[in-house]
Amino acid sequence: MSQTKILYVEDEQFLGKIVKESLESRSYLVSMISDGNKVIQEFKNFVPDICILDVMLPGKDGIALAAEIRILNSGVPIIFLTAKTQTEDLVSGFKAGGNDYVKKPFSMEELIVRIENLLRLQQNPDRLNVNGNFQIGSFSYVPDVMELRRQGEVIKLSHKENQLLKLLVQNPHESIDRNSILQNIWGDDHFFIPVIWMCILPV
Repeated sequence: MSQTKILYVEDEQFLGKIVKESLESRSYLVSMISDGNKVIQEFKNFVPDICILDVMLPGKDGIALAAEIRILNSGVPIIFLTAKTQTEDLVSGFKAGGNDYVKKPFSMEELIVRIENLLRLQQNPDRLNVNGNFQIGSFSYVPDVMELRRQGEVIKLSHKENQLLKLLVQNPHESIDRNSILQNIWGDDHFFIPVIWMCILPV
């Protein structure tokens, strides 16, 4: 079995060394970058299974990097490491394509649990129809491009909306409670989900 590859972006060298060695001790293959300007090229070369991005970085910050990574790959999980805890900062990170955040200072066990949770969600096989899409009533849902389609109409989904809808269609005829959704997608059951995201598409 091939090693899971982690692109880890951190400019604090002491912290970075500890985290990198801890991840490697758990059999992850880690590429650590400290300069935000070099991350995208390394992402292309390394092709990681998951990205861990510090928010405050020299050259280019983690939120800007997440947005660029999302253009290259809509599905790779992204975890932010941040000392910022204001709601607007977290929302900016999620809008840029982040899947989860870990507040500094953090424990390695917490980071490992969040990594494993996102990888498990990522590897859960889709139940697709023969065209590789999901059919939801009159809508065709195309998760790879984050779109809902119906009779020429195209609705673009945000990354979080896509994750939420994908979780729901992967568990048909099952009730998924709010806490489970928060844990699976945000990794934290205290984050607020806008009410509109909890609505069910018309059939």
